[in-house]
Amino acid sequence: MKIGELSRRSGVSVRMLRYYEAEGLLKPKRTDGGYRDYAPEELRTVERIRLLGAAGMTLATIAKFLPCVRGEGLAFEPCDELREVLHAQIRIADQKAAELAQSRKILESFLLEVERD
Repeated sequence: MKIGELSRRSGVSVRMLRYYEAEGLLKPKRTDGGYRDYAPEELRTVERIRLLGAAGMTLATIAKFLPCVRGEGLAFEPCDELREVLHAQIRIADQKAAELAQSRKILESFLLEVERD
C-alpha cells in the first residue's frame, strides 16, 4: 500500500510515517517508480508504535522493543532487551508519577491558601 493509504488507515500523518521510516521503525519497499510500498504488516507495526508511544516510550526505545513483538496481538518474544526496556520504562513511569504527585501537593497547598483568604 502507498504511504497515503497507510496514513489514512492508521490515523498517522504522512510526515510522521516518513519520520518512523527515517528512524528505522518502518521499512517499506520501493516500486519501480520510486514510491514507498508498505506491506500489510506495516499497519500493525504503526499501531504498535502508537501503543508503545502512548505508554511513554520514546522512538529510540520503541526501536529496541519492536523486534520482540511478534504475531497479530501485542505478544512478545522473551528477549533480554525486552525485560531491560520494560524495567527502565516502569522506573521512568514511577518517577513521572512521583513528580506529578509532588506537583499536585504544591497546587493543593496553593488552592488552600487562596480559599482561606
